[in-house]
Amino acid sequence: MDSFCDVIEVQTLDSLLADEDIIVVDCRFYLEDVGAGKRAYEVEHIPSAQYVHLNNDLSAPLTPESGRHPLPSEESMTRLFSQLGISPGKKVVAYDGANGVAASRLWWMLRYMGHDTVAVLNGGMPAWNAAGMPIASGIEKKDPANFIGQAHPELLVSMNDINPEMMLIDSRMPERFRGEIEPIDPVAGHIPGAINFFYKNNYDENGRFLAPALIREKFAQILGAIPPSEVTFYCGSGVTACNNLLALAYAGMGDGKHYVGSWSEWCRNPSNPIALGG
Repeated sequence: MDSFCDVIEVQTLDSLLADEDIIVVDCRFYLEDVGAGKRAYEVEHIPSAQYVHLNNDLSAPLTPESGRHPLPSEESMTRLFSQLGISPGKKVVAYDGANGVAASRLWWMLRYMGHDTVAVLNGGMPAWNAAGMPIASGIEKKDPANFIGQAHPELLVSMNDINPEMMLIDSRMPERFRGEIEPIDPVAGHIPGAINFFYKNNYDENGRFLAPALIREKFAQILGAIPPSEVTFYCGSGVTACNNLLALAYAGMGDGKHYVGSWSEWCRNPSNPIALGG
């Protein structure tokens, strides 16, 4: 299916909804009200969509040392994907309530577990509604399947892997990167040596992804001759970095690495150095 890629358009998804091999997943999540996404899903969602919760489904339980959205175990991810009806040959479309931030977390987790036929809906639910597409309500479930996947550890970086020789890209807003504000985590600043590339740089004024060539140009300016496979992305809690990783793949540049613990894990360890400014 040539039209199926890392980012999918509303019209393309609409044409594919009758395909039994399509699994649609609603990832809406709002940090200020963690139950709002599920409530919004029950009121209206894309037909056949199932709901997953960022904190409960796409993250492991918190620990005192962890970041705010720890990566679930391979067993937990396999169980979740099986419950969603995902098996080899299934094509997954994830969406959320804005520009694909939460949806890109599911995209990355599936890719990490070796399931590459997954895309994020460009513009999310607002774009779907703006196009006048059909909606459904209530709670939907697919028949469970046998998800078969294997983790790709080369895509993952742990806190202990971080070193001064690495190219690190911080995906947070510039003010948080510089340490001028910190609305969520206990310490402000960034990992020393990191470069800031705010994930919203990948969008146009309507909150939709720029053309792949434009995204590629932006990344090329900061990566230079360093191959994306040697670049590690992080953010506040391991979510918006996935959006940069999605944009990188959508631009045809391949896969970068992901430090899932991100700043919320790094800043909790008093032995880790912290940088300000930049």
